[in-house]
Amino acid sequence: MIKQQEITISKFDAWILASRPKTLPAAVMPVLVGSAIAIHDNKYKPLAAIVALICSLLIQIGTNLVNDLYDYLKGTDKKERLGPQRAAASGLLSIKELKVGIYIVFGFSFLLGIYLIALAGWLVLLIGVLSIIAGVVYTAGPFPLAYNALGDIASFLFFGFIGTIGTYYVQAYEITAFVFWASIPVGSLITNILVVNNYRDKDEDKLNGKKTLAVLFGENFVRIQYIIFMIASYSILFVVYFTFKKSIWVFLPILSLPISLKLIRMIYTLKGKELNKTLELTAKLSAIYGLLFAIGILI
Repeated sequence: MIKQQEITISKFDAWILASRPKTLPAAVMPVLVGSAIAIHDNKYKPLAAIVALICSLLIQIGTNLVNDLYDYLKGTDKKERLGPQRAAASGLLSIKELKVGIYIVFGFSFLLGIYLIALAGWLVLLIGVLSIIAGVVYTAGPFPLAYNALGDIASFLFFGFIGTIGTYYVQAYEITAFVFWASIPVGSLITNILVVNNYRDKDEDKLNGKKTLAVLFGENFVRIQYIIFMIASYSILFVVYFTFKKSIWVFLPILSLPISLKLIRMIYTLKGKELNKTLELTAKLSAIYGLLFAIGILI
């Protein structure tokens, strides 16, 4: 058992903390939407979808472990931070333990991915390898993406295009315009989670030499970026309706619009630790939108 700030936390709880369970819906949404389109196109393969989901979750957990470790090693994460408690910075898990965990999680995801490679070929191998590499170099290596203003782009690409389109590809063995357009709101809303995170940590990141878009361009830029991703997410519904599926049900995600408007107000009025509420609600919005989008595609 580990004593931390007068609270006893078990090793199991420490690993749960390091895996950051609140971020895991971001790994589910691309698979959910990609699979919904596969069902719509009569190309759904349940086992492939399940394996893709597990791989997506494992890669997200592995990325979170890498972030926990290397943000601590770089001195970015300290005990006194605005965001949630971190395992390495709090001494709940050692450097060695986290490294072993990273190898196990990414290794298991690769082994499972072999099944998807057997189904859909070398392109899936490329997607899997790139996803694991991106999960590592997001905060590790000589040119970490998150420290060089590339985190937003990486998030949009891997959660949006690669996650959603890749899920569809392992079931349909092709890429369609429908799944391409559908991947945009998925990537946009998940990237907005990172936008809020970087907005909250702007001052800390600047002191620690971490270059994010919030550090480089300031608060107004990040707020506008957040709003643009929101607008893009709801605008894509019209593209889907007029081009691929002329069913009023594709507009189901509009039911989440009140949450979006509340979030925009929050990002303009809240500061510091208060933004943790915005961060949590932004993650919930991405999950709600994705679920409604998937349902709308299926009906």
